[in-house]
Amino acid sequence: MITQVTARSTGPLALVLVVATAACTAPSHTTGATPASPAVSAPSQNHSQGVRPPAAAVAMESAYEQVIKRVLPSIVQITTGTGLGSGVVFDTHGHIVTNAHVVGQAREFQVTLATGGQARSATLVGTFSAGDLAVIKVADDHGLAPAAFGDSANLRVGQMVLAMGNPLGFSGTVTQGIVSALGRTVSGQDDDGAPGATIADAIQTSAAINRGNSGGALVDLSGRVVGIPTLAATDPKLGAANGIGFAIPSATASDIANQLIRQGKVVNTHRAALGVRVGTAIGEDGEPIGVAVGAITPGGGAAKAGIRPGDVILSVNGSPTPTTTALAQVLATLSPGKQVKVEYLGETGERTVTVTLSELPGGS
Repeated sequence: MITQVTARSTGPLALVLVVATAACTAPSHTTGATPASPAVSAPSQNHSQGVRPPAAAVAMESAYEQVIKRVLPSIVQITTGTGLGSGVVFDTHGHIVTNAHVVGQAREFQVTLATGGQARSATLVGTFSAGDLAVIKVADDHGLAPAAFGDSANLRVGQMVLAMGNPLGFSGTVTQGIVSALGRTVSGQDDDGAPGATIADAIQTSAAINRGNSGGALVDLSGRVVGIPTLAATDPKLGAANGIGFAIPSATASDIANQLIRQGKVVNTHRAALGVRVGTAIGEDGEPIGVAVGAITPGGGAAKAGIRPGDVILSVNGSPTPTTTALAQVLATLSPGKQVKVEYLGETGERTVTVTLSELPGGS
């Protein structure tokens, strides 16, 4: 299912997905943590008048406490010259996974643990902007506790999750919710209104995601990271759309992070590409009509199919592509090597050709 950057729901609410990075003015994967045990423990406080909560409530409360105690030390606050976000300790060598939009153009950072202490210096390892992921490395890795990453493929709708990060600069904040939906394809929007990254197979959650949560952890009740919170939905007129947030699956985050650490760049994005450089084409009425081709990758799928600069792509695989964001969302659902029908407007009118998709290049 594709969620547009500006998507209209079944009701009258128009939503825009925005990256959740706070401004500075606001106050071989190694698994170094073990799953939390949801064992029942006694309430931490005495309950008034001798009334005790039901055993199931006590068990749930204990499970939350156990998970937070184990995972929160692996969550960090990342500060750049222009903003702040969150990150997750990835291994025992000081590597931290976060969002590409958190690091931005910065190459040096200050990292503070959720448990407090002096800020530590860190440098950039690499970024994958198309998937909004990045890895930085802390110079002093003493005492860093890597998080345990789970398999996001095993998530279920309705499963309880916790979001951990630094919303609005409040370090070590935890919010609770459920997995609301799976398999979303969503695109973000930067503060200046420019299109952001497109996330394939995103996890939708009701756990509150606010500015500063980006790059943190979405955690299941076994204490494993199952996603990286990245986007929050807002209504252009009403503001934040509470309870609609999106996270990058842990399987994707782990794969990209390992490539950045080992290779210094992403060598296999697993994402499809047409082999074109594009911009949104605007019709006489001022509305988007398609994706204008500005440049062609020599030897790429589009070039071999006869698409040329100046052509306007109207649809891919039967899905309309009125904007560059729409095109990115369609391609995010497809695989390299797949043959698709591309409808475009050329000098001689509308045509449909078969294109063999190539692989989206990685970043560094």
